[in-house]
Parts: sequence; C-alpha cells; structure tokens
Amino acid sequence: MNLIIKWIIPFEKCYYHLLETLPNNVCIDIGPIGPDRNWKGIGISLLVILVVLSFIGLSIVLLKTSGSSLTLDDLFQRRFQIHDPDAKWITKEVTFQSWDGNVFRVDTNDNKTELLLKNTTFATFKASKFAISPDLNFVLLGYDVKQVHQHSFLASYLIYNLHTREVQELNPPEVPNSDLQFASWGVHDQQLVYIFENNIYYKANVQSSSWRLTSSGQEAVVFNGITDWLYEVEVLHSQAAHWWSPDGSKLAYLTINDSLVPTMFLPRFTGSLYPQGKEYRYPKMGQNNPQVSLHIVSLDGSSLTEEIRPPDCFHQSERYITMVTWVAQEKLAVRWVNRAQTMSVLSLCDTTAGACTTEHVMVSDTWLDGQNQKPVFSRDSTAFFTIMPLKHSIHGAFNHIAMISNHTFSEDASLRHLTSGTWDVTQILSHDESTNSVFFLSTEEGPSQQHLYRVSTVNSLDKECLSCSLFRSNCTYFDAAFSSDCQQVLLTCRGTGSHSTAFRFTILDGSAELRVALLNRIVPKTERRTLQINDNGKTLKRETDNDAPGGQAVSDRFSLGWESVLVSSERVIVARLDGRGSRSQGGRILHGVHKRLGTVDAQDQITALEHLLKLPYIDESKAGIYGKAYGGFLSTILLLSHSSRFRCGIAVAPITDWRLYATVHFQHSAELVKLLSSLNVNYTLQVNIFPDEGYTLCRQSQDYMLSSVMSFFKRCFQEEIAVAKETSKEDD
Repeated sequence: MNLIIKWIIPFEKCYYHLLETLPNNVCIDIGPIGPDRNWKGIGISLLVILVVLSFIGLSIVLLKTSGSSLTLDDLFQRRFQIHDPDAKWITKEVTFQSWDGNVFRVDTNDNKTELLLKNTTFATFKASKFAISPDLNFVLLGYDVKQVHQHSFLASYLIYNLHTREVQELNPPEVPNSDLQFASWGVHDQQLVYIFENNIYYKANVQSSSWRLTSSGQEAVVFNGITDWLYEVEVLHSQAAHWWSPDGSKLAYLTINDSLVPTMFLPRFTGSLYPQGKEYRYPKMGQNNPQVSLHIVSLDGSSLTEEIRPPDCFHQSERYITMVTWVAQEKLAVRWVNRAQTMSVLSLCDTTAGACTTEHVMVSDTWLDGQNQKPVFSRDSTAFFTIMPLKHSIHGAFNHIAMISNHTFSEDASLRHLTSGTWDVTQILSHDESTNSVFFLSTEEGPSQQHLYRVSTVNSLDKECLSCSLFRSNCTYFDAAFSSDCQQVLLTCRGTGSHSTAFRFTILDGSAELRVALLNRIVPKTERRTLQINDNGKTLKRETDNDAPGGQAVSDRFSLGWESVLVSSERVIVARLDGRGSRSQGGRILHGVHKRLGTVDAQDQITALEHLLKLPYIDESKAGIYGKAYGGFLSTILLLSHSSRFRCGIAVAPITDWRLYATVHFQHSAELVKLLSSLNVNYTLQVNIFPDEGYTLCRQSQDYMLSSVMSFFKRCFQEEIAVAKETSKEDD
C-alpha cells in the first residue's frame, strides 16, 4: 500500500467516511428536568477511567471494498455534496431549507410542517441567499452575490411578502440598485439593518424609511458594523460586527479604523489590456493593527450613540475586541485582548451610563485560546459561567466551566469549577435558572467527538450527556442551538444512523441524496490509533482539528474530498496526525509548540511515519505528504530534511517567512523559490496558477487542481517503483 501523510491546514477537516455517518439536524425536546434522572451515572463512571499518558492521535483512512470507485467528477455533483438545511430557531419554531430548495417552518409543539417559500421563488429572482423575518411574514432575498473575502460578500436584496408575494428593493435612500455589504433582520417583527459604503442603515419595518446610523465610513479604511480583513478572517470569523439588544431597541457595533495599517496589493491580470489590482489593509508582523472601538446606538429615532471605553490597561496599547454579547437589556459583556494574546479582560458594561466593571482577567505565558467564546450570565448578572483552563498534573490545563459569583472582579469573588477532567468544554450554550442547569458541548467521550451535556450549578456531580444515546454507533459529533426557553435544542449531527432515543425529536434529513449516491461507491473507512512518544522523558498525547496551533485534524466530522477518491481508486492509505500544537488534549500538548514552530510538531510527524512504515501492508518506499498553509510549512520542512522518509510531497500555499504571515499569499512561494535557487538546491517546481481567483476556486480551477494533486502522487509513486527496479538491475 502507498501512504500519504496529510496535514491540511486551515481549510479541510478530518473525514469519517462511513456510509452511515452523514449529517442531519435533530430537534429534541429535552423535557422537564427532575430528580428521577440518573444524573450521577457519568460523573461516577469518570472515577474508574484510568489516566492515559501522552499519545499522538492518528486517523487512518482505509478501504471499504464494495461498489465502484469514487471519482473527482463525483465530488462536484450536487448529490455527492452535503446539504446544509440551515435550520434556525424563530421563537419556538424552526425554519429550514430542504434539499430541493423549498423553505419550511416546523411548529415544535405539534411537529406540523408548513411550506413557507417555494424553490421556484429563488429561480424567479435568481436569489441564492435568504433570511426570514422574526414575524414570519417576509423573506429577505439576496441575489447577484459577489464574494469578497472568506465570509464577506456584496449582494443586492429584495424584500418578499410571503402572503401577498409583493416585492420591494432594499436600497439606501436615493441610491437605487446598490450592492450592500450586509443585510439582515433584527430580533423582533420586521426590523432591518443593512450596511452600505461602510455605514449602518436601519429600518423599523419594511414600510418605514431608512435612516443612517453612522457617517464615518470610508471605503477600505473605516468600517462600521462590519469587519475589515483582519477581524473577519482572524478575530471574529464573521462578516458582521454588530449585535442587537434583547428587545431590539439598541445596536452595539464596532468601528474598525484601518487608516494606519499598511496596504497589501493584489494584482489582477485578466480582463484588461494592462494588469489591474486592488489594495486592502493588511497588517504583518510589527506593523500597525486596526484601531477598534465599540459603540451603542439607540434605535428610538434619536440615534443617540455612546462609546464603550476600554479597560485602563488597554488605553494606550494595541488591543482586539474578540467577543461582544448582550447579557441583559442594558448590560453588555465585552472581551478585550492585547496584541500578543497573553492577557484578556472581560468587562460588563452598563449601556445607559457607559460605565464598565472588570469581571475577569486571564493571563498566560504562552497564548490565550478561545477568547471569542461567549460567557453566559444569570438574569440578575450577579453570576456568570465562562470557560477557563483547569490544571491537570500530567497533561497541563484543560478548558472547563467556571462559575464566578459577585458582579465585580475582586478578591472576594467566588469561583467554582462545574466540570473537570482530561477533556475540554468547547462551548457553553445556555443557562436554565429554573432547573439550575448549564448546557454545554464537550469532548468528554473522546477528543475526536463532541456531545451535548448538562450540569447542575448546585451539584457538579449532577451531570449527564444528552446526545450520547442518540445514534451512538454512527453519530459522535454534534453542534447545538437552544430555543429561547431552554426547553428544546436543535442538534446538528455531523453523521447519522439508526434513530432511537428516549426523547421526542424531529429529523430534518439533509443527507438522503448523498446516502443514496454513496450506496454504489467504494467508500473509505476510518480507524483511529494512538502512538506514545517521548519528549525529554515525558509522554505526550495528540489528537487535533484543522489549522495551525490550536487546530485539530483527527475528528469524527464527515467530509468527502480528493483523498477519498485516492483511497477509493488507487490503493492508498491516508493518515492524519495531531502532534504538538493541537487542542483537546491539554495545555502541555496545545502549547508544546510555543517558540518551537516547525520543530517538535515536525518531529511528531516523523515519529508517526516511522511507526506506520513498520506496518506489513504499507510499502515503505512510497510515502508522501500533503499540507496547506501551516501544513505546507510543515510539509516543506519534512521534505527538505536530509533524513526524510517521504518520497513525494505537495505544499499548497506554504508559509515560508513568518514576517510575511497573516495569511498566505504568493509572496511566500516566491521567497521559497528564491531561497532554493540561491542555495543551488536541486528541485523541480510544479506550479498551478489560478489567476485572479479568490479564497474559493471556481469549479473548473478546483477540478484542475485536484486532478493535478492526484496525478502527482500517482506519478511519483510509480516513478519510485521504476527507480527501485532500475537499482535492482544495477545491483545484479
């Protein structure tokens, strides 16, 4: 068997390619919580779990031999793609879009389903995006969508009346046929907010006139209510930078000022006689970051605006605002982080007076992760729940729920951890005061899994897993969203199987077509293993997700990519590894790469490779490696090592100079080529150039690139066979 070590960063996830594990949405009524539940079962069982010392997490994709092979053409056919029903709560109802494009509403009280919007409506208006108003009377339709960065896009919008089918354009006053940077409903009835030329506009309802809430917006320089490049891609991971108050009477928003940030020029070579280009603000190492401020504007017609001042320790220093959330009608929680990401301050701000109190401070000798997580406050704001590191003697700290009482940060503030163990809490979802329960997602069942749990705020041993019994054999990775009354939860399952549960639930099946499509294909299957390694006499454990330090490659999430095709058709094994720098295994593993990037994590890859090459069904002369961005950086290091066991390798957009890094541009590859030439290194450069493409390649470019990747590995492995035969002849 051929072997490819794959470290794709940051855009691709580990896949769990079992035919039965396809995504679904499940709406579950968690019902009344009472003393008859066996809440202590899981807590007690934790006492008998042995402490496992350090390992590298390993995901190996093998072949399930039945049916015909997957092809690249399969990957681009709609029936082979995961359908996301985009299910959302609107009060106590759920809206979702079926595979054929119809939009439905589900009354969770009686499970009745009603058609809201026919798929023909999308075709009529050439719309590709939609949003339903809170009163379920109107739909916002987006068309002529043009992607800008990873999350942001420009689009034109229509307001469609679901009852009368009347349509009206959404435009700023006196600017017809405009491309908006953002448009969305508010929290009540027909409130609308949209952003044009970096300024925020507001409509109280669909019939009312618009008024502009900000006037400081400047193209590519000052952003109101939306993110610039840095905040979109690296901080908030979203296009939106505004937040509605619970009753919709106020709007919190960021103003991001990039005037001091150096510009990056992206050339555009096609479509004109002379090359064109576009500049955007792009901070690199040692350069100025954007200046950011937080404001509250009243929506009562006065447009009264109040600025939220940063903590004293951040007044004269560069800072990020990584999290904003309303915790009550007049109270806002804000997290401020210094540029080095070694200190964060959680503030609770009174929006009527503009005064803030410091609720919690975190510091680290390495870096703080998870600083965009939202804390959950009690109704009176005298207590809140947040994720904090909790030290473990062997593995370092794991992320767990801390309950902090008293509304000001002081020496007498009470802090109590509600969870503990060698696993991470990944998200706090909700707090139900009527039952003294906190709901959260965690990796307690295993670092590659994610389940929904509840824990009592009174007795931390009173804890149970709410999703572990759902499709246990086939679904081990869930996301969740609670209804406003905390009595129902919408679970998004990243895989599905036999449906049996003690709770009432509704299945919104988004993968039926994909399940049928895969019936006649050879589908890879996944095995997980752990490898013990040593670091100066200490053992370490590794299992991680996707990108640079803090990511995770080995998880139970489903995906279908070029590796699936290679495994299905070419007798190749694909292995994913989580070495030092990955999450879900404690702080010692996560921060093991601090000031050691490309050294200890590269050694972990080598250790795993040495183990794999000893397996009897792997040809040790044919091992390859693939990596993207940070993974490309690691791939390059491993390929250039004088003792490398890798015979083939691909580095997609590799980081080659940390001074240039905020994200990876061609400049990195250019510097690498220049260095190799100056050192007289014997290399062959195969370059796939996709002029003027953005973050997502078009269908034709993706097809060409993936074909090139697969052809390279097949050709490289065959050349190894030819070389081996020639060497054997010479020896004879």
